[in-house]
This record gives sequence, C-alpha cells and structure tokens, in this order.
Amino acid sequence: MINVLYQDNHVIAVNKNSGELTQPDPSGTPALEQAVAQYLKIEGNKPGDAFVGVVHRIDKPVSGVVLMAKTSKALVRLNEQLKNREFEKIYWAVVEQKPQRAQDTLVHHISRSATMNKSITHSKPTKDSKEAILQYETVAVAPNNSALLKIKLLTGRHHQIRAQLAAIGCAIEGDTKYGAKRGNKNSIALHSRSLTFLHPVKKEMMTVVAPIPENVEVWKKFKNSDK
Repeated sequence: MINVLYQDNHVIAVNKNSGELTQPDPSGTPALEQAVAQYLKIEGNKPGDAFVGVVHRIDKPVSGVVLMAKTSKALVRLNEQLKNREFEKIYWAVVEQKPQRAQDTLVHHISRSATMNKSITHSKPTKDSKEAILQYETVAVAPNNSALLKIKLLTGRHHQIRAQLAAIGCAIEGDTKYGAKRGNKNSIALHSRSLTFLHPVKKEMMTVVAPIPENVEVWKKFKNSDK
C-alpha cells in the first residue's frame, strides 16, 4: 500500500518507507516504482501499464518524499530541473551526538567506493572526488544528547548526508555503515522531509511534505517537532 502525498494528471509524490527500494535492482526485490505503477493502473482502470517516471531516488534505508512523473513530458521537464539543481530538498536526520555548532554549512569533497558501496569525505579535492555541500540547523536535542537536524541539500552526491554528518562526528542513528553505534533493520533515521519544485505543466511552485515515520522508535522522541 503506497502513501500518496500529492497527485494530479502529471505528477505523483509518495512517502517512501524505510527499507523500500525506490527502483528495482538485480535482486528482484519489489520496489516503490512498481507499486506506484500498479496503483495508477488500478486507480485509472487502465487496460495496459501506467506510465511512471522516477525523477529522483532516495537510499533504501531512508524514508520520505519521492516524486514521480505520470507523463513523459513531465518527466523530461522535471529531470531538467533536477539537473539544474532547481529542486529544494529538505531532510530531517536524528544523529547520535548533537553537533558542536547549532547550525553550519558543510563543504567536503566526496569520492565513492564501489566495492564498499560507501562514500568517503575529503577536506580537499582528490582525483575522483566531487564537491558536496549541505546546510544544517539543530531543531531539537534529546536528554541523551542525540539531536534532530534539519538539512538543506545543495548538491546531490552518493550517500552525501550520511557521509558528511559522519565526518563531523554526528553519525545518523542506525547507520552503522557510517559509524553509528547501533543498527536498525533496513532503516536509518534519515527522512526526506520536503521537496519544492516547479510544476512541469502548471508552472507553479509546489512543496510536498512527508510526515515522519510513526512506527519507527527513533523518531518518537522528536514527535512534537513534526509540526
């Protein structure tokens, strides 16, 4: 069952569950793209397959907003916006240790290790690195010194938020790949909170907001922040 946040004749935005693939991979595990296609086929009583174009992906253990196009024209226009960095992407993350600075802009150079499926941060450019920039602010701090951060993603690199927060000593809860003390099955405390984009047909700015997961324990201590 998919959680539709917004849809019209051109686009559909859904709230992805942590542990769910955005698109199919070689493992054959069911993915959100397929579930959305089936939903549109049934909802529209279509005799054939419904068109679904994935505009952007979020990692398997991450939850939150995923935008998809319902027409090829919408997909082309949204892809162009993404390429030109015209989307505003806001994430929420629960980190094991509050950052030293309540808010900051992080700039790193990230290279990707294909063998480990992991990104490595560097303070200076390297041969295969790409610049990674994000801004964060601390929304709330729990008694155990863990913190809820609001993150504005300014570039879109592989595992960028996970790697950059780990680099400043603020591993995301559950993210053992990047140094968290404890793991969560198929999930980390990173949530694609909102996505702002120019509607590909209406030419109006739109913001879609995804509520934080209700059934994941780590988010419960910050439930009053979800306003």
